[in-house]
Amino acid sequence: MDRSAEFRRWKAQCLSKADLSRKGSLDEDVVELVQLLNEREQFFTTSSCSGRIVLLDGGTNGFEIQKQNCCWLLVTHKPCVKDDVIEALKKVNGDAILKFEPFVLHVQCQTLQDAQMLHTVAVDSGFRNSGITVGKKGKTMLAVRSTHGLEVPLSQKGKLMVSEEYIAFVLNLANQKMEENKKRIERFYTCLQNALKREASSSSHIKVKSKEKNNSLYTHKKKRKPEKACDKCIAEENENDLENDEDDPGLSVKIFPEDY
Repeated sequence: MDRSAEFRRWKAQCLSKADLSRKGSLDEDVVELVQLLNEREQFFTTSSCSGRIVLLDGGTNGFEIQKQNCCWLLVTHKPCVKDDVIEALKKVNGDAILKFEPFVLHVQCQTLQDAQMLHTVAVDSGFRNSGITVGKKGKTMLAVRSTHGLEVPLSQKGKLMVSEEYIAFVLNLANQKMEENKKRIERFYTCLQNALKREASSSSHIKVKSKEKNNSLYTHKKKRKPEKACDKCIAEENENDLENDEDDPGLSVKIFPEDY
């Protein structure tokens, strides 16, 4: 099976699976972006989160929070109000932590070149912690991430350790980060649209140029005298032989795979 056929198989399998996230559906702020990527033959998304404010009860292990062991007291993908956090804190039994988690998106790309284009768009849009990973089976993944997160402890062993004034202060920071996060998603969507248009235009331009060049060569060859055309071909073959004998310095790239 060739690589493009295998990629199409991976894409069909991934997009046919049920959404196993807690919410069970795409977040509103990333629907258009995810659809835009999945409509292109060279991409498909494997997971996404538009960004969220979360209040966790991590038991009594402090910062050693494991998702499977913690309790989600509050989660929202929109700006949050203080009263909701105060109400949720009444249910805490261990160490409560308020977090803002920024937008994250994982995209499998058909080629490394596709991933590099998408990576450039992501970084230019403000997601500077993005990266590309190539797995042992040839799967090329792009993770779109940023670093403007927030994580603040609020209670210890069920006891609130901060004032309501401080909670309001921290929540205001989280909401500001949420607004900036949304702007970056919108910028990413617009930049991606422009990049895809440039890519399509460039591809179309190359095809037209190639067709014009072939037609020009065909017309030119028809006008040549037979003996001159033959001499020209012999000369070109000799030049090609010389070029093939030379060492091609090229560009050597080593990618250290990471299994997925």
